[in-house]
Amino acid sequence: MAEKLTLDDQGKLVVPVDVALPYIEGDGTGVDIWPAAQHVFDTALAKHGQRVSWMEVLAGEKAYRETGEWLPEATIEAFREYRVGIKGPLTTPVGGGIRSLNVAIRQIMDLYVCLRPVRWFKGVPSPVRHPELVDMVIFRENTEDVYAGLEVAEGTPEVAKLREFLHDSFGWDIREDSGIGIKPISKTGSQRLIRAAINYALEHDRRSVTLVHKGNIQKFTEGAFRAWGYELVKEEFADRAVSWDDCGGNPGDRLLVKDAIADNALQQVLTRADEFDVIATMNLNGDYLSDALAAQVGGIGIAPGGNINYVTGHGVFEATHGTAPKYAGQDKVNPGSVILSGVMMFEYLGLQDVADDITRALEETISAKIVTYDFARLMEGATEVSCSEFGHAIAERI
Repeated sequence: MAEKLTLDDQGKLVVPVDVALPYIEGDGTGVDIWPAAQHVFDTALAKHGQRVSWMEVLAGEKAYRETGEWLPEATIEAFREYRVGIKGPLTTPVGGGIRSLNVAIRQIMDLYVCLRPVRWFKGVPSPVRHPELVDMVIFRENTEDVYAGLEVAEGTPEVAKLREFLHDSFGWDIREDSGIGIKPISKTGSQRLIRAAINYALEHDRRSVTLVHKGNIQKFTEGAFRAWGYELVKEEFADRAVSWDDCGGNPGDRLLVKDAIADNALQQVLTRADEFDVIATMNLNGDYLSDALAAQVGGIGIAPGGNINYVTGHGVFEATHGTAPKYAGQDKVNPGSVILSGVMMFEYLGLQDVADDITRALEETISAKIVTYDFARLMEGATEVSCSEFGHAIAERI
C-alpha cells in the first residue's frame, strides 16, 4: 500500500518503498509527454525495487473542463499533503485571461526556489561550438520581483490613484497612459534563495556561486539583492565561503561567491561558460538566463525544472516548455523536459540510482541518434521516432 512522504527529526524526507505522489498531466502536449515519461520512471523505479503510486490531480484546461476551476484547491492540498509532485506544461494566455498557473502554484505554496540545472548531453545538437562547457545550476527566486503580479492597468481608476499617490508622495511623474507594476525585493526572500544556492554548492562540491543582478541601475532592489547576498556570506558561511572582494578571486578551499550584472552575465554565459557554476538571481533575470542557457545545450524541450521550499520539504517539478497545442495528441514532441524533471525529483527524494539510470539511458538514446523530430532535423543520420517510441527507447536502455 502506498504511503506518504514524511520528514525525520532533521527535516529530511523519508521515502517509503511504495510512495504516493501527485502529478498533473499538463495541457496541450501533456497528453503525449506524460505517458512517455511515466513509462521511463516506472521502469527505472522497478529496477531498484522502488514504486511510485501516481495520483492524478487537475490544473489548467482539463481542470476547467471538469470542475469549472483552472486551479482547484484540491490540487494545491494534494501537493501540500504529499509534499512532492510533478507536472506537465500549463496554459498561460498572453495579455489577458488567467494569470500563470505555474506562478500561482509557486506563490501559494511558497516554493521560493526555481531550480534549473543546465548541462549538455552528448549527441544533442547545439548552436554553439562548445556546449560541453555549460554545466550550471540556476537558483531563481520564485515569489517576488515583477512576477509578484502587483500591477494595475492603463486607463483604470486604480492606476490613476497610484499615479497621484506617487506624484504627491515622491514627486514621480508617470505618463498618464501607463500601466504600473511594483517590483518587491525583500531581504528575507533574497537571503533564503541565496542561502539555498550556497548550501547546494557546498553539498555538491561546486566551485562558485554568482549573484546575477542589475544593481547598477536598480540600486534598492537588485542592488540590495547583491548586498544582502554578501552580507549572508559573512554572517553564516564565513568558514566555508568567501566573496570575491574579500579574497581577490583566490578563495583557497572555500566556496567563491561573486556577482555579475545581468546583461553582462547573459553575454558571458555564452562566451565564457566555464566560469559559471551555480547562479543565484531574481525572478525575471532567472527566466531569461535559464532559457538562454537551455538554447546553448539543445533547447527548452529538454530543460528540466523544480520549484522547492527547502524549509518545509515541498517540491513541484515541472516541464519548463510551453503547451504547444498544435502538436497535442500527435505523439510527436520531445518528452525530455518532463523526464529530466523527474530525474531532479528522484534526486531530491534521495533515489540517486533511479535518477542516474534515467540520465544514462537518455544520453545513450540520444547518442544512438534515436530522437524526436526536433533533434532529428538537426542531426545527420538520425532515426526520427515518436514521443512514445523515444520513451520506450530510453526504458529499454534502463
